[in-house]
Amino acid sequence: MLKLWRWYQNCLAVHPVKTQVISSGLIWGAGDIAAQAVTNYTAKTRSATEDDNREFRINWKRVSTTSLFGLAFVGPVGHYWYEGLDRFIRLRLMLKPNSFRFVAAKVGADGFLFGPLDLLVFFTYMGFSTGKSVPQIKEDVKRDFFPALILEGGIWPVVQVANFRYIPVRYQPLYVNFFCLLGSCFLSWVEQQQDAPWKAWVKSILPLK
Repeated sequence: MLKLWRWYQNCLAVHPVKTQVISSGLIWGAGDIAAQAVTNYTAKTRSATEDDNREFRINWKRVSTTSLFGLAFVGPVGHYWYEGLDRFIRLRLMLKPNSFRFVAAKVGADGFLFGPLDLLVFFTYMGFSTGKSVPQIKEDVKRDFFPALILEGGIWPVVQVANFRYIPVRYQPLYVNFFCLLGSCFLSWVEQQQDAPWKAWVKSILPLK
C-alpha cells in the first residue's frame, strides 16, 4: 500500500493533470457500476415480477459514458479549480490559510459555483450521450437538477470543510476523488431514477415555478 501511495505521489508530481484525469475517469466509472447495482436492487424491491428478478448485468456502454465525464470534465476542470481557488483566496482576498474565513470562503465558492456547474454539465452531457434532443434534456435538467443540488448540498459542505482545512492543495483532488466515488454513484443513481416520486416531492417544497 505504501508503494502504491509513493507511486501515486510520483505520478502527481510529474504529471499532475494527467494523473487527476485518469483517476477521475476510473472513479466515476466505478461509481456508475455501483449506481447500476443500487438501481437494480431498488427496482427488485419495488416489484416482484419475474422480469425484475433477472440477473443483474452491467451496462458497460453507460459505464464508459460516465467514465468519460470524469475523464474529460471532473479530472482537468477539478484540478485547475482547486489550484486556482486556493491562489485566489490567498493572494487576492488575502485570507490566512486554514483560518475560519479562508475555509468558509472556499466552501462557499465551491458550493455556489463549482457544485451547480458540475451538476448542470453532468445532466446535460448524459442527455446528449444517450441521443436525447435539447427539449428532452431541458426537461431532464428541470427534473433532476434541484433534487440533486439539495441532497448534495446537505453533505458536500461537510466534506469540503475537512478538505480545505486539513488537506494540502496538492492532494485535495485525491481527497475529493475518494468521495466522488460516492458522488458519481449518487448522480448516476439520480439520473437513472427518472420520474421517481421523491423528485416531485423535493421540487414541491421549493419556492420555484
